[in-house]
Amino acid sequence: MDFLDWVRGPLLAASLAVFLLGTAWRLWVLYRLPRARVAGAARQPFGRTAALRAALGRFAVPRGFAPSATLVTLNPYAFHIGLAVVVFGYAPHIAFIRRLTGLSWPALPDGVMYAAAGITIVSLLVALMFRLADPVLRRISRADDFFTWTVTMLPLLTGMAVISDPSAAVAARDHVVYRTPLALHLLSLELMLVWFPFGKLMHAFLAIPGRMQLATFFGRRGVRT
Repeated sequence: MDFLDWVRGPLLAASLAVFLLGTAWRLWVLYRLPRARVAGAARQPFGRTAALRAALGRFAVPRGFAPSATLVTLNPYAFHIGLAVVVFGYAPHIAFIRRLTGLSWPALPDGVMYAAAGITIVSLLVALMFRLADPVLRRISRADDFFTWTVTMLPLLTGMAVISDPSAAVAARDHVVYRTPLALHLLSLELMLVWFPFGKLMHAFLAIPGRMQLATFFGRRGVRT
């Protein structure tokens, strides 16, 4: 058993276990937190459906921002959309998901994937530039922010290093040509999976519930959401 076999076998199983159990634990702990008692009556009815509608509605680009804030506003959209395209649209990634879950779907063309990967990497660099250049962001940044940025960037960089042939040919092979680069790519993914439940990557599961909670807080007080 060589390095790639260890990464694709025991290390992958361990990282998936940490990801699944850690995420379930975080969600369970948050669910079990005591709920604050509402002192007064609501000014208007505001249920879960209204909260969900308000939370999803805020994914659209807000109006009224100055032109200077356009890049700050659009960069997160570029990153999240680009990352989703890379993860779920690349043929070898779909083959990897199929081996784990049995699910599969048609892949996107390689040109689209390369463009999405480039946009995602650039958007991460722009986000880091904002964090380092803005005095407020720099002051509130912690080790979690920079480590989360690093473990997100590493799979993208190591994945670009693995690319050599068309994705359809890579996915159709029954053997690995470049074993060490692939092992490093998978190892970077496993590092991200292990860190996921304990860092700010958990916002992937908490963003919508958090927005719903905030929308409910303001909606019960009659604030337009």
